[in-house]
Amino acid sequence: MSSSSPKPAVPTEFTIRVSKLGGWVFVVFLAASFASAVWLLLSGKVEILPPDLTRDAVLHGEVTHKLAKQLSKAGVPEGAADLERGASWLAFHDTGARVRPGCAGWLFLTDEMRINRHAQANAEAKAAVVRDIQQQLARRGISLLVAVVPDKSRIASAQLCDLRRPQQLQNRVVSWVDELNQAGVQAVDLAPVLQPIGADAYLRTDTHWSEAGASAAAKAIARRVQAMGINATPAREFESMEQAAQRRPGDLVRLAGLEWLPLSWQPAAESVATSRTSAKANTAQSDADNLDDLFGDANLPNVALIGTSFSRNSNFAGFLQQALGASIGDFAKDGGEFSGGANGYFSNSAFKQTPPKLVIWEIPERDLQTPYSEVIKPL
Repeated sequence: MSSSSPKPAVPTEFTIRVSKLGGWVFVVFLAASFASAVWLLLSGKVEILPPDLTRDAVLHGEVTHKLAKQLSKAGVPEGAADLERGASWLAFHDTGARVRPGCAGWLFLTDEMRINRHAQANAEAKAAVVRDIQQQLARRGISLLVAVVPDKSRIASAQLCDLRRPQQLQNRVVSWVDELNQAGVQAVDLAPVLQPIGADAYLRTDTHWSEAGASAAAKAIARRVQAMGINATPAREFESMEQAAQRRPGDLVRLAGLEWLPLSWQPAAESVATSRTSAKANTAQSDADNLDDLFGDANLPNVALIGTSFSRNSNFAGFLQQALGASIGDFAKDGGEFSGGANGYFSNSAFKQTPPKLVIWEIPERDLQTPYSEVIKPL
Protein backbone atom coordinates (compact mmCIF):
# COMPACT_ATOMS: atom_id res chain seq x y z
CA MET A 1 0.00 0.00 0.00
CA SER A 2 1.55 3.27 -1.09
CA SER A 3 1.48 6.39 1.05
CA SER A 4 0.62 9.79 -0.42
CA SER A 5 2.49 11.73 2.29
CA PRO A 6 5.85 13.12 1.14
CA LYS A 7 9.04 11.76 2.58
CA PRO A 8 10.66 13.96 5.21
CA ALA A 9 13.49 16.09 3.86
CA VAL A 10 16.94 14.89 4.81
CA PRO A 11 18.80 17.71 6.62
CA THR A 12 22.00 18.85 4.99
CA GLU A 13 25.31 18.93 6.82
CA PHE A 14 25.10 22.73 6.99
CA THR A 15 21.62 22.61 8.56
CA ILE A 16 22.81 20.11 11.17
CA ARG A 17 25.74 22.34 12.13
CA VAL A 18 23.62 25.47 12.31
CA SER A 19 20.99 23.67 14.42
CA LYS A 20 23.63 22.53 16.89
CA LEU A 21 25.08 26.03 17.09
CA GLY A 22 21.61 27.52 17.63
CA GLY A 23 20.90 24.98 20.34
CA TRP A 24 24.10 25.77 22.20
CA VAL A 25 23.50 29.52 21.90
CA PHE A 26 20.01 29.03 23.33
CA VAL A 27 21.36 26.93 26.23
CA VAL A 28 24.02 29.54 27.02
CA PHE A 29 21.40 32.31 26.91
CA LEU A 30 19.08 30.41 29.28
CA ALA A 31 21.96 29.73 31.68
CA ALA A 32 23.08 33.36 31.63
CA SER A 33 19.52 34.59 32.16
CA PHE A 34 19.03 32.18 35.06
CA ALA A 35 22.30 33.24 36.68
CA SER A 36 21.41 36.90 36.21
CA ALA A 37 17.98 36.39 37.83
CA VAL A 38 19.48 34.44 40.77
CA TRP A 39 22.04 37.22 41.31
CA LEU A 40 19.23 39.79 41.42
CA LEU A 41 17.29 37.64 43.91
CA LEU A 42 20.34 37.31 46.18
CA SER A 43 20.96 41.06 46.04
CA GLY A 44 17.88 41.64 48.21
CA LYS A 45 16.37 44.09 45.73
CA VAL A 46 13.46 41.78 44.86
CA GLU A 47 10.33 41.64 47.01
CA ILE A 48 9.29 37.98 46.75
CA LEU A 49 6.04 38.30 48.72
CA PRO A 50 4.23 41.62 49.31
CA PRO A 51 3.62 42.61 52.94
CA ASP A 52 -0.14 42.90 52.26
CA LEU A 53 -0.50 39.47 50.62
CA THR A 54 -4.12 38.49 49.96
CA ARG A 55 -5.76 35.28 48.72
CA ASP A 56 -7.33 37.17 45.81
CA ALA A 57 -3.93 38.44 44.66
CA VAL A 58 -2.50 34.90 44.70
CA LEU A 59 -5.42 33.34 42.84
CA HIS A 60 -5.38 35.97 40.09
CA GLY A 61 -1.62 35.78 39.54
CA GLU A 62 -0.81 39.28 40.79
CA VAL A 63 1.99 37.98 43.04
CA THR A 64 3.74 36.03 40.29
CA HIS A 65 3.20 38.88 37.82
CA LYS A 66 4.91 41.34 40.18
CA LEU A 67 7.78 38.91 40.80
CA ALA A 68 8.27 38.31 37.06
CA LYS A 69 8.27 42.07 36.46
CA GLN A 70 11.03 42.53 39.03
CA LEU A 71 13.12 39.66 37.66
CA SER A 72 12.84 41.08 34.13
CA LYS A 73 15.10 43.91 35.34
CA ALA A 74 18.04 41.49 35.60
CA GLY A 75 20.91 42.36 33.29
CA VAL A 76 20.66 39.63 30.65
CA PRO A 77 16.84 39.53 30.29
CA GLU A 78 16.68 43.33 30.18
CA GLY A 79 19.35 43.49 27.47
CA ALA A 80 17.60 40.82 25.42
CA ALA A 81 14.29 42.65 25.82
CA ASP A 82 15.89 45.87 24.54
CA LEU A 83 17.16 44.08 21.47
CA GLU A 84 13.74 42.55 20.82
CA ARG A 85 11.98 45.91 21.28
CA GLY A 86 14.39 47.67 18.93
CA ALA A 87 14.09 44.98 16.26
CA SER A 88 10.27 44.93 16.48
CA TRP A 89 10.10 48.71 16.12
CA LEU A 90 12.50 48.87 13.16
CA ALA A 91 10.84 45.95 11.36
CA PHE A 92 7.15 46.46 12.15
CA HIS A 93 6.85 49.82 14.02
CA ASP A 94 5.67 47.83 17.03
CA THR A 95 5.91 49.74 20.33
CA GLY A 96 5.28 46.87 22.74
CA ALA A 97 2.64 46.18 25.35
CA ARG A 98 2.74 49.42 27.35
CA VAL A 99 2.73 51.92 24.50
CA ARG A 100 0.55 52.20 21.41
CA PRO A 101 1.05 54.46 18.37
CA GLY A 102 -1.83 56.72 17.37
CA CYS A 103 -1.78 59.16 14.48
CA ALA A 104 1.58 60.00 12.89
CA GLY A 105 4.12 60.68 15.64
CA TRP A 106 1.67 60.33 18.57
CA LEU A 107 2.20 57.73 21.31
CA PHE A 108 -0.24 56.72 24.06
CA LEU A 109 0.06 54.79 27.33
CA THR A 110 -2.03 51.61 27.28
CA ASP A 111 -2.72 51.96 31.04
CA GLU A 112 -5.11 54.79 30.16
CA MET A 113 -7.25 52.52 28.01
CA ARG A 114 -7.22 49.42 30.21
CA ILE A 115 -10.38 48.22 31.95
CA ASN A 116 -9.19 47.21 35.41
CA ARG A 117 -10.52 44.22 37.29
CA HIS A 118 -12.82 45.37 40.13
CA ALA A 119 -12.65 48.87 38.62
CA GLN A 120 -15.72 50.24 40.41
CA ALA A 121 -14.76 48.72 43.76
CA ASN A 122 -11.24 50.14 43.43
CA ALA A 123 -12.60 53.61 42.62
CA GLU A 124 -14.96 53.50 45.60
CA ALA A 125 -12.13 52.38 47.89
CA LYS A 126 -9.97 55.29 46.79
CA ALA A 127 -12.83 57.76 47.18
CA ALA A 128 -13.28 56.47 50.74
CA VAL A 129 -9.56 57.02 51.39
CA VAL A 130 -9.80 60.62 50.15
CA ARG A 131 -12.83 61.26 52.37
CA ASP A 132 -10.98 59.86 55.37
CA ILE A 133 -7.88 61.98 54.65
CA GLN A 134 -10.07 65.07 54.26
CA GLN A 135 -11.66 64.44 57.66
CA GLN A 136 -8.29 63.88 59.34
CA LEU A 137 -6.94 67.10 57.82
CA ALA A 138 -10.09 69.05 58.78
CA ARG A 139 -9.58 68.10 62.43
CA ARG A 140 -6.22 69.87 62.18
CA GLY A 141 -7.71 72.92 60.51
CA ILE A 142 -6.31 71.98 57.08
CA SER A 143 -8.35 72.11 53.86
CA LEU A 144 -8.04 69.65 50.98
CA LEU A 145 -8.54 70.18 47.25
CA VAL A 146 -8.39 67.17 44.91
CA ALA A 147 -7.56 67.80 41.23
CA VAL A 148 -7.99 64.95 38.73
CA VAL A 149 -5.80 65.08 35.60
CA PRO A 150 -7.67 63.57 32.61
CA ASP A 151 -6.04 60.93 30.41
CA LYS A 152 -4.08 62.07 27.39
CA SER A 153 -6.18 59.64 25.31
CA ARG A 154 -9.33 61.47 26.47
CA ILE A 155 -8.20 65.02 25.65
CA ALA A 156 -6.09 64.22 22.57
CA SER A 157 -8.65 61.73 21.23
CA ALA A 158 -8.38 63.24 17.74
CA GLN A 159 -4.85 61.78 17.57
CA LEU A 160 -5.85 58.19 18.43
CA CYS A 161 -6.51 57.19 14.79
CA ASP A 162 -6.83 53.36 14.85
CA LEU A 163 -6.72 53.13 18.66
CA ARG A 164 -10.00 52.74 20.52
CA ARG A 165 -10.72 54.06 24.01
CA PRO A 166 -13.35 51.86 25.79
CA GLN A 167 -16.73 53.50 26.22
CA GLN A 168 -16.83 52.23 29.82
CA LEU A 169 -14.19 54.83 30.74
CA GLN A 170 -16.19 57.79 29.47
CA ASN A 171 -17.73 58.89 32.80
CA ARG A 172 -15.28 57.56 35.37
CA VAL A 173 -13.84 60.98 36.30
CA VAL A 174 -17.15 62.83 36.40
CA SER A 175 -18.78 60.24 38.67
CA TRP A 176 -15.76 59.99 40.97
CA VAL A 177 -15.39 63.77 41.37
CA ASP A 178 -19.14 64.21 41.85
CA GLU A 179 -19.13 61.60 44.61
CA LEU A 180 -16.38 63.48 46.45
CA ASN A 181 -18.08 66.87 46.09
CA GLN A 182 -21.37 65.43 47.37
CA ALA A 183 -19.49 64.05 50.39
CA GLY A 184 -18.11 67.50 51.20
CA VAL A 185 -14.65 67.02 49.68
CA GLN A 186 -13.52 69.82 47.37
CA ALA A 187 -12.63 68.16 44.05
CA VAL A 188 -12.18 69.43 40.50
CA ASP A 189 -12.14 67.60 37.16
CA LEU A 190 -9.59 69.34 34.92
CA ALA A 191 -10.99 67.88 31.68
CA PRO A 192 -13.33 70.85 30.93
CA VAL A 193 -10.44 73.33 30.95
CA LEU A 194 -8.17 71.10 28.85
CA GLN A 195 -10.70 69.99 26.23
CA PRO A 196 -10.80 73.38 24.46
CA ILE A 197 -7.01 73.12 24.01
CA GLY A 198 -7.32 69.62 22.57
CA ALA A 199 -4.20 67.72 21.56
CA ASP A 200 -2.05 70.80 22.27
CA ALA A 201 -2.68 70.21 25.98
CA TYR A 202 -0.39 67.15 25.92
CA LEU A 203 3.04 66.21 24.61
CA ARG A 204 3.22 64.01 21.54
CA THR A 205 5.67 61.32 22.73
CA ASP A 206 5.17 61.77 26.49
CA THR A 207 2.43 60.85 28.96
CA HIS A 208 2.38 64.34 30.46
CA TRP A 209 0.65 67.58 29.63
CA SER A 210 2.32 70.36 27.68
CA GLU A 211 2.93 73.79 29.16
CA ALA A 212 -0.34 74.96 27.60
CA GLY A 213 -2.19 72.21 29.46
CA ALA A 214 -0.26 72.71 32.70
CA SER A 215 -0.90 76.48 32.66
CA ALA A 216 -4.64 76.07 32.03
CA ALA A 217 -4.88 73.49 34.83
CA ALA A 218 -2.99 75.73 37.25
CA LYS A 219 -5.33 78.65 36.58
CA ALA A 220 -8.41 76.46 37.09
CA ILE A 221 -7.06 75.16 40.42
CA ALA A 222 -6.20 78.70 41.55
CA ARG A 223 -9.77 79.83 40.81
CA ARG A 224 -11.10 76.95 42.91
CA VAL A 225 -8.74 77.84 45.77
CA GLN A 226 -9.98 81.43 45.71
CA ALA A 227 -13.59 80.21 45.66
CA MET A 228 -12.81 78.22 48.82
CA GLY A 229 -11.87 81.51 50.50
CA ILE A 230 -8.27 80.49 51.10
CA ASN A 231 -5.57 83.14 50.88
CA ALA A 232 -2.31 81.55 49.72
CA THR A 233 0.76 82.97 51.45
CA PRO A 234 3.47 84.22 51.39
CA ALA A 235 2.30 86.57 48.64
CA ARG A 236 4.67 86.82 45.68
CA GLU A 237 4.63 88.19 42.19
CA PHE A 238 5.87 85.63 39.69
CA GLU A 239 6.85 85.82 36.05
CA SER A 240 7.43 83.03 33.53
CA MET A 241 10.19 83.34 30.95
CA GLU A 242 10.14 81.05 27.93
CA GLN A 243 13.45 79.37 27.10
CA ALA A 244 14.75 78.35 23.70
CA ALA A 245 13.13 75.24 22.22
CA GLN A 246 15.04 72.02 22.86
CA ARG A 247 14.53 68.33 22.12
CA ARG A 248 12.47 66.68 24.84
CA PRO A 249 12.95 62.90 25.28
CA GLY A 250 9.46 61.43 25.65
CA ASP A 251 8.89 58.99 28.49
CA LEU A 252 6.72 56.86 26.18
CA VAL A 253 9.79 56.24 24.01
CA ARG A 254 11.55 54.96 27.13
CA LEU A 255 8.58 52.81 28.16
CA ALA A 256 8.55 51.33 24.66
CA GLY A 257 12.20 50.31 25.20
CA LEU A 258 13.48 52.43 22.30
CA GLU A 259 15.49 55.17 24.02
CA TRP A 260 18.78 53.29 23.46
CA LEU A 261 18.43 53.40 19.68
CA PRO A 262 20.13 56.17 17.67
CA LEU A 263 17.92 59.27 17.59
CA SER A 264 17.26 58.92 13.88
CA TRP A 265 15.84 55.42 14.47
CA GLN A 266 13.57 56.38 17.36
CA PRO A 267 10.01 57.76 17.00
CA ALA A 268 10.16 61.34 15.73
CA ALA A 269 11.60 63.57 18.46
CA GLU A 270 9.63 66.49 19.91
CA SER A 271 11.02 70.03 20.25
CA VAL A 272 9.61 71.95 23.21
CA ALA A 273 10.10 75.53 24.41
CA THR A 274 10.12 75.32 28.22
CA SER A 275 9.33 78.09 30.69
CA ARG A 276 10.99 79.02 33.96
CA THR A 277 8.92 80.74 36.63
CA SER A 278 10.61 82.89 39.23
CA ALA A 279 9.59 85.50 41.80
CA LYS A 280 9.95 89.09 40.71
CA ALA A 281 12.67 91.04 42.47
CA ASN A 282 11.20 93.12 45.29
CA THR A 283 13.59 94.67 47.79
CA ALA A 284 10.91 95.53 50.35
CA GLN A 285 9.55 91.99 50.21
CA SER A 286 13.05 90.49 50.50
CA ASP A 287 13.76 92.57 53.61
CA ALA A 288 10.48 91.36 55.16
CA ASP A 289 11.38 87.77 54.29
CA ASN A 290 14.75 88.06 55.99
CA LEU A 291 13.11 89.51 59.11
CA ASP A 292 10.57 86.67 59.20
CA ASP A 293 13.37 84.12 58.91
CA LEU A 294 14.87 85.49 62.13
CA PHE A 295 11.75 84.73 64.14
CA GLY A 296 10.53 81.39 62.82
CA ASP A 297 8.49 79.90 60.02
CA ALA A 298 6.02 82.73 59.36
CA ASN A 299 7.23 83.03 55.77
CA LEU A 300 6.83 79.36 54.81
CA PRO A 301 4.16 78.50 52.18
CA ASN A 302 0.73 77.65 53.57
CA VAL A 303 -0.17 75.61 50.44
CA ALA A 304 1.31 72.14 49.82
CA LEU A 305 1.13 70.34 46.46
CA ILE A 306 1.20 66.54 46.46
CA GLY A 307 0.71 64.19 43.54
CA THR A 308 2.60 62.63 40.68
CA SER A 309 5.00 63.50 37.88
CA PHE A 310 2.29 65.68 36.33
CA SER A 311 3.05 68.19 39.10
CA ARG A 312 6.75 67.97 38.26
CA ASN A 313 6.47 68.42 34.48
CA SER A 314 5.87 71.31 32.08
CA ASN A 315 6.39 73.90 34.85
CA PHE A 316 3.02 73.11 36.47
CA ALA A 317 4.20 74.05 39.97
CA GLY A 318 5.60 77.33 38.62
CA PHE A 319 2.35 78.16 36.81
CA LEU A 320 0.38 77.33 39.97
CA GLN A 321 2.52 79.71 42.04
CA GLN A 322 2.00 82.42 39.43
CA ALA A 323 -1.79 81.83 39.37
CA LEU A 324 -2.03 81.82 43.18
CA GLY A 325 0.30 84.79 43.58
CA ALA A 326 2.13 82.92 46.33
CA SER A 327 4.89 80.39 46.92
CA ILE A 328 3.87 76.76 47.43
CA GLY A 329 5.55 73.68 48.82
CA ASP A 330 5.94 71.07 46.06
CA PHE A 331 5.97 67.52 47.48
CA ALA A 332 4.87 65.63 44.36
CA LYS A 333 6.58 62.33 43.57
CA ASP A 334 7.54 60.86 40.20
CA GLY A 335 5.75 57.54 39.82
CA GLY A 336 3.68 58.32 42.92
CA GLU A 337 0.41 57.14 41.32
CA PHE A 338 -2.57 57.54 43.67
CA SER A 339 -0.98 57.57 47.11
CA GLY A 340 2.83 57.69 46.77
CA GLY A 341 3.09 61.47 46.96
CA ALA A 342 0.55 61.65 49.80
CA ASN A 343 2.41 59.04 51.86
CA GLY A 344 5.72 60.79 51.31
CA TYR A 345 4.40 64.18 52.40
CA PHE A 346 2.26 63.14 55.37
CA SER A 347 5.19 61.21 56.87
CA ASN A 348 7.54 64.15 56.19
CA SER A 349 8.69 66.38 59.04
CA ALA A 350 7.64 69.39 56.93
CA PHE A 351 3.99 68.37 57.36
CA LYS A 352 4.31 67.47 61.03
CA GLN A 353 6.27 70.54 62.12
CA THR A 354 4.81 73.21 59.80
CA PRO A 355 1.38 72.02 58.64
CA PRO A 356 -0.18 73.98 55.75
CA LYS A 357 -3.59 75.61 55.47
CA LEU A 358 -4.33 73.80 52.20
CA VAL A 359 -3.23 70.55 50.56
CA ILE A 360 -3.71 70.28 46.79
CA TRP A 361 -3.77 66.60 45.80
CA GLU A 362 -3.23 65.97 42.07
CA ILE A 363 -4.37 62.51 40.88
CA PRO A 364 -4.18 61.13 37.31
CA GLU A 365 -7.41 59.67 35.92
CA ARG A 366 -5.71 56.39 34.99
CA ASP A 367 -5.03 55.70 38.70
CA LEU A 368 -8.63 56.03 39.86
CA GLN A 369 -9.65 52.42 39.15
CA THR A 370 -6.38 50.59 39.83
CA PRO A 371 -6.01 48.57 43.06
CA TYR A 372 -5.30 50.59 46.20
CA SER A 373 -1.92 49.08 47.05
CA GLU A 374 0.24 51.70 48.81
CA VAL A 375 -1.89 52.35 51.89
CA ILE A 376 -1.75 55.85 53.37
CA LYS A 377 -0.90 55.71 57.05
CA PRO A 378 -3.03 57.61 59.58
CA LEU A 379 -1.96 61.24 59.89
